[in-house]
Amino acid sequence: MNTRVNDEQVGGSLTDLAYLLLRDRLVMLEIKPGEPINEDRLRTEFNLGRTPIREALKRLEQERLVVAYPRRGTFATDVNISDLSHISEVRRTLEPLAAAAAAERATSQDRADLTELRSQLDTATPSGNNTELLRTDVSVHRAIYRCVHNPFLEDTLVSYDNLATRIWCVFLPRLSGMAGHVDEHGPLLTAVVEGDAEKASELATQHVVGFERAIRALI
Repeated sequence: MNTRVNDEQVGGSLTDLAYLLLRDRLVMLEIKPGEPINEDRLRTEFNLGRTPIREALKRLEQERLVVAYPRRGTFATDVNISDLSHISEVRRTLEPLAAAAAAERATSQDRADLTELRSQLDTATPSGNNTELLRTDVSVHRAIYRCVHNPFLEDTLVSYDNLATRIWCVFLPRLSGMAGHVDEHGPLLTAVVEGDAEKASELATQHVVGFERAIRALI
Protein backbone atom coordinates (compact mmCIF):
# COMPACT_ATOMS: atom_id res chain seq x y z
CA MET A 1 0.00 0.00 0.00
CA ASN A 2 1.21 3.50 -0.75
CA THR A 3 1.51 5.68 2.33
CA ARG A 4 -0.70 8.50 1.15
CA VAL A 5 -0.72 11.65 3.25
CA ASN A 6 -4.06 13.46 3.42
CA ASP A 7 -5.11 16.76 4.98
CA GLU A 8 -5.57 15.10 8.35
CA GLN A 9 -1.91 14.09 8.35
CA VAL A 10 -0.37 17.46 7.53
CA GLY A 11 1.17 19.58 10.27
CA GLY A 12 1.05 17.06 13.11
CA SER A 13 3.86 15.44 15.09
CA LEU A 14 5.70 12.34 13.94
CA THR A 15 3.64 10.34 16.42
CA ASP A 16 0.46 11.79 14.90
CA LEU A 17 1.66 10.82 11.44
CA ALA A 18 2.51 7.28 12.53
CA TYR A 19 -0.86 7.01 14.26
CA LEU A 20 -2.85 8.15 11.22
CA LEU A 21 -1.00 5.94 8.76
CA LEU A 22 -1.30 2.91 11.00
CA ARG A 23 -4.89 3.64 11.96
CA ASP A 24 -6.13 3.66 8.38
CA ARG A 25 -4.34 0.42 7.55
CA LEU A 26 -5.98 -1.22 10.53
CA VAL A 27 -9.41 0.25 9.80
CA MET A 28 -9.39 -0.90 6.17
CA LEU A 29 -8.03 -4.32 7.22
CA GLU A 30 -4.87 -3.84 5.17
CA ILE A 31 -3.33 -5.12 8.38
CA LYS A 32 -5.46 -8.21 8.89
CA PRO A 33 -7.27 -8.97 12.16
CA GLY A 34 -4.94 -10.98 14.38
CA GLU A 35 -1.88 -10.09 12.30
CA PRO A 36 1.26 -9.19 14.27
CA ILE A 37 2.48 -5.60 14.05
CA ASN A 38 6.04 -5.59 12.71
CA GLU A 39 7.55 -2.42 14.16
CA ASP A 40 10.80 -2.69 12.22
CA ARG A 41 8.97 -2.98 8.90
CA LEU A 42 6.74 -0.02 9.75
CA ARG A 43 9.75 2.10 10.70
CA THR A 44 11.24 1.40 7.28
CA GLU A 45 7.99 1.97 5.35
CA PHE A 46 7.09 5.18 7.17
CA ASN A 47 10.68 6.39 7.53
CA LEU A 48 10.00 7.05 11.21
CA GLY A 49 11.82 6.21 14.42
CA ARG A 50 10.92 3.67 17.05
CA THR A 51 9.35 6.17 19.47
CA PRO A 52 6.63 7.56 17.13
CA ILE A 53 5.61 4.03 16.14
CA ARG A 54 5.38 2.83 19.74
CA GLU A 55 3.51 5.93 20.92
CA ALA A 56 1.08 5.49 18.03
CA LEU A 57 0.52 1.85 18.99
CA LYS A 58 -0.31 2.86 22.57
CA ARG A 59 -2.99 5.20 21.27
CA LEU A 60 -4.34 2.58 18.88
CA GLU A 61 -4.58 0.09 21.72
CA GLN A 62 -6.81 2.52 23.62
CA GLU A 63 -9.04 2.67 20.54
CA ARG A 64 -9.35 -1.14 20.37
CA LEU A 65 -7.51 -1.40 17.06
CA VAL A 66 -4.47 -3.24 18.40
CA VAL A 67 -3.79 -5.35 21.46
CA ALA A 68 -0.42 -5.90 23.16
CA TYR A 69 0.55 -9.13 24.91
CA PRO A 70 3.56 -9.36 27.23
CA ARG A 71 6.45 -11.23 25.63
CA ARG A 72 4.37 -11.89 22.50
CA GLY A 73 4.10 -8.50 20.84
CA THR A 74 1.34 -6.32 19.43
CA PHE A 75 -1.40 -7.58 17.12
CA ALA A 76 -4.30 -6.13 15.16
CA THR A 77 -7.49 -6.80 17.08
CA ASP A 78 -10.00 -9.33 15.82
CA VAL A 79 -13.26 -8.12 14.29
CA ASN A 80 -16.10 -9.51 16.35
CA ILE A 81 -19.48 -9.31 14.68
CA SER A 82 -21.02 -9.74 18.14
CA ASP A 83 -19.85 -6.15 18.81
CA LEU A 84 -22.13 -4.78 16.07
CA SER A 85 -25.11 -4.12 18.35
CA HIS A 86 -22.95 -2.31 20.91
CA ILE A 87 -21.23 -0.16 18.28
CA SER A 88 -24.54 0.61 16.58
CA GLU A 89 -26.16 1.59 19.89
CA VAL A 90 -23.49 4.24 20.44
CA ARG A 91 -23.59 5.46 16.85
CA ARG A 92 -27.40 5.74 16.79
CA THR A 93 -27.02 8.24 19.63
CA LEU A 94 -23.90 10.13 18.58
CA GLU A 95 -24.17 10.35 14.78
CA PRO A 96 -27.48 12.30 14.78
CA LEU A 97 -26.13 14.53 17.55
CA ALA A 98 -23.00 15.24 15.52
CA ALA A 99 -24.86 15.90 12.28
CA ALA A 100 -27.17 18.39 14.00
CA ALA A 101 -24.25 20.08 15.75
CA ALA A 102 -22.31 20.31 12.48
CA ALA A 103 -25.30 21.96 10.79
CA GLU A 104 -25.46 24.54 13.57
CA ARG A 105 -21.74 25.15 14.13
CA ALA A 106 -20.06 24.77 10.73
CA THR A 107 -18.08 27.83 9.71
CA SER A 108 -18.29 29.45 6.30
CA GLN A 109 -15.12 27.59 5.31
CA ASP A 110 -16.54 24.32 6.63
CA ARG A 111 -19.67 24.76 4.51
CA ALA A 112 -17.57 25.58 1.46
CA ASP A 113 -15.49 22.44 2.03
CA LEU A 114 -18.58 20.28 2.44
CA THR A 115 -20.12 21.80 -0.68
CA GLU A 116 -17.00 20.86 -2.62
CA LEU A 117 -17.12 17.34 -1.17
CA ARG A 118 -20.78 17.04 -2.17
CA SER A 119 -19.91 18.14 -5.72
CA GLN A 120 -17.25 15.44 -5.88
CA LEU A 121 -19.83 12.85 -4.82
CA ASP A 122 -22.32 14.12 -7.41
CA THR A 123 -19.85 13.92 -10.27
CA ALA A 124 -18.16 10.67 -9.28
CA THR A 125 -18.84 7.64 -11.42
CA PRO A 126 -19.37 4.51 -9.32
CA SER A 127 -16.46 2.22 -10.11
CA GLY A 128 -17.92 -0.88 -8.53
CA ASN A 129 -14.88 -0.93 -6.25
CA ASN A 130 -16.37 -1.36 -2.80
CA THR A 131 -13.08 -0.58 -1.08
CA GLU A 132 -12.81 2.85 -2.69
CA LEU A 133 -16.49 3.53 -2.01
CA LEU A 134 -15.89 2.67 1.63
CA ARG A 135 -12.93 5.06 1.77
CA THR A 136 -15.26 7.76 0.45
CA ASP A 137 -17.79 6.91 3.15
CA VAL A 138 -15.12 7.27 5.83
CA SER A 139 -13.87 10.60 4.45
CA VAL A 140 -17.37 12.09 4.46
CA HIS A 141 -18.00 11.01 8.04
CA ARG A 142 -14.71 12.54 9.19
CA ALA A 143 -15.42 15.78 7.32
CA ILE A 144 -18.74 16.15 9.13
CA TYR A 145 -17.19 15.31 12.49
CA ARG A 146 -14.66 18.12 12.05
CA CYS A 147 -17.53 20.58 11.66
CA VAL A 148 -18.79 19.78 15.15
CA HIS A 149 -15.83 21.70 16.61
CA ASN A 150 -15.72 19.54 19.72
CA PRO A 151 -12.46 17.57 19.82
CA PHE A 152 -13.71 15.15 22.47
CA LEU A 153 -16.85 14.30 20.53
CA GLU A 154 -14.91 14.16 17.25
CA ASP A 155 -12.41 11.66 18.66
CA THR A 156 -15.23 9.47 19.96
CA LEU A 157 -17.10 9.61 16.66
CA VAL A 158 -14.01 8.71 14.66
CA SER A 159 -13.22 5.84 17.00
CA TYR A 160 -16.65 4.23 16.66
CA ASP A 161 -16.81 4.87 12.92
CA ASN A 162 -13.45 3.11 12.63
CA LEU A 163 -14.82 0.06 14.44
CA ALA A 164 -17.93 0.05 12.25
CA THR A 165 -15.81 0.37 9.11
CA ARG A 166 -13.77 -2.69 10.09
CA ILE A 167 -17.02 -4.66 10.20
CA TRP A 168 -17.94 -3.28 6.75
CA CYS A 169 -14.58 -4.47 5.45
CA VAL A 170 -15.20 -8.04 6.58
CA PHE A 171 -18.36 -8.15 4.47
CA LEU A 172 -17.19 -6.08 1.46
CA PRO A 173 -16.89 -9.06 -0.91
CA ARG A 174 -20.55 -9.93 -0.25
CA LEU A 175 -22.03 -6.44 -0.03
CA SER A 176 -24.24 -5.06 -2.76
CA GLY A 177 -25.59 -1.53 -2.96
CA MET A 178 -22.47 0.05 -1.53
CA ALA A 179 -22.73 2.93 -4.01
CA GLY A 180 -26.23 3.65 -2.75
CA HIS A 181 -25.00 3.71 0.83
CA VAL A 182 -22.37 6.30 -0.09
CA ASP A 183 -24.87 8.31 -2.16
CA GLU A 184 -26.89 8.83 1.03
CA HIS A 185 -24.24 11.33 2.02
CA GLY A 186 -25.33 13.82 -0.65
CA PRO A 187 -28.58 14.84 1.12
CA LEU A 188 -26.82 14.69 4.49
CA LEU A 189 -24.10 17.08 3.33
CA THR A 190 -26.77 19.36 1.88
CA ALA A 191 -28.60 19.47 5.21
CA VAL A 192 -25.40 20.34 7.07
CA VAL A 193 -24.40 23.00 4.55
CA GLU A 194 -27.87 24.56 4.69
CA GLY A 195 -27.89 24.54 8.49
CA ASP A 196 -30.90 22.22 8.74
CA ALA A 197 -30.04 20.49 12.02
CA GLU A 198 -33.27 18.50 12.25
CA LYS A 199 -32.91 17.09 8.73
CA ALA A 200 -29.23 16.34 9.23
CA SER A 201 -30.01 14.43 12.42
CA GLU A 202 -32.76 12.44 10.73
CA LEU A 203 -30.58 11.48 7.76
CA ALA A 204 -27.67 10.49 10.01
CA THR A 205 -29.97 8.17 11.94
CA GLN A 206 -31.20 6.55 8.74
CA HIS A 207 -27.63 6.07 7.57
CA VAL A 208 -26.50 4.31 10.75
CA VAL A 209 -29.62 2.13 10.90
CA GLY A 210 -29.11 1.21 7.25
CA PHE A 211 -25.54 0.15 7.98
CA GLU A 212 -26.61 -2.20 10.75
CA ARG A 213 -29.46 -3.60 8.67
CA ALA A 214 -27.18 -4.29 5.69
CA ILE A 215 -24.68 -6.17 7.83
CA ARG A 216 -27.31 -8.18 9.71
CA ALA A 217 -28.79 -9.28 6.38
CA LEU A 218 -25.49 -11.06 5.68
CA ILE A 219 -24.90 -12.65 9.06
